[in-house]
Parts: sequence; C-alpha cells; structure tokens
Amino acid sequence: MSEPRPKVALGVDLAGSIARDTGLATLDTEGNLKHGVVHTDSEILEFVHLVQPDVIVVDAPLSLPRGRTSADVPAPFHLRECDRELLRRRIRFFPVTLGPMRLLTKRGMTLAATLSKDYLVFEGYPGASQDILGIPRKRKGLALLTGGIRSLGIKVESNLSGDELDALTCAYVGILYLQGKTEFIGDPEEGEMLLPLPARSHQ
Repeated sequence: MSEPRPKVALGVDLAGSIARDTGLATLDTEGNLKHGVVHTDSEILEFVHLVQPDVIVVDAPLSLPRGRTSADVPAPFHLRECDRELLRRRIRFFPVTLGPMRLLTKRGMTLAATLSKDYLVFEGYPGASQDILGIPRKRKGLALLTGGIRSLGIKVESNLSGDELDALTCAYVGILYLQGKTEFIGDPEEGEMLLPLPARSHQ
C-alpha cells in the first residue's frame, strides 16, 4: 500500500494587477516547501491544479462590506465585521474600499469564486498572522521576516521575495487550519478571515 499523501496548504499573496507579482507558496504537513511568482489568473489556476492543495489561503479581501453591492460604486460602507475585529485587536490593515484595494478586492473575489468550485478557499491576512505569531512583517525587512518564519520550524531559503514570504505565511496558516489551530473572525454571512491562534496555543 502506498503512503497517504501529506496534506498541502497553498498561500496566495495576490496582487491587484497582473503587472505586479503574485507570490505563491505551498507547505505540506511534512514541512516541504514550494514557492514562485506568477502574474495572471491562468498561471495561478495552473499552479493550483498542479499541486491540488487541501486548503488555499488568499491574501486579498474576498467579500464586500454588508450593504455594498460593488467595490466601484460609492457607498457609506467601508468596513466588514472582520475588519472591525482587526481594529479592536489594534492590527493595522487597509480597508477594502481604499484606492488600490478595490482592484485587489475585485480580483480576489473573482478568483475565489472560481477556486471555490473545487477547493477549500479562505481569506487570510499575513500581516495580521505575523503579528499574532510574533514575527516581523516584511516592512521590517525580508531577512527579519525570513528569520521569523524559520523560528516557526519552517526550513526556508534566504532568497524568497516579500510576496513569496507573505504567501508562505498564508500557507502556514493553512497548515494550522488543518491542525485545528486557527480561528475565523467576522460574520459568516458577510465574509470571514482565517487567522492563527496565538503562538502559545500551537504547543
């Protein structure tokens, strides 16, 4: 009998435009890592179908605030319940309706609608996850973020881009989800965000 396949989580650090890099990273339950940079939705889908992940965590808003019908149509609704929870936790973020975030939100929602037909897809936020896990965000420097990820027990090379490191953070949160070490914040009917439980809960 063949050995069961390790569970695989895919992280996607989605860019709002195909002109910018989208980071991809997979992590499995045995610690194996793959990573890369793509641009188009078709390249993302090709990678997804190649690795057949058990869970996908996307760094992009995958829903709109309640009462808003479009990211483009002005409306007095800017925050989702998951965003309000980030505020309560004093975690910094960009609202989904802020400037370039509108493009990212539209792309994220479209991509998630396609992927959700065949895969388990959640919205993630590597900045918040890094804060919760007690490791630096990439704005502190890629070397520090790389070191922080290594402190989680992940064997990662020193040459990953910031997009790939954020994607890897999302993938790690996906592994934690498979291990029952995550939580959802927000309103299920509006859109939830997947975050790790505090690092002390992972022991």
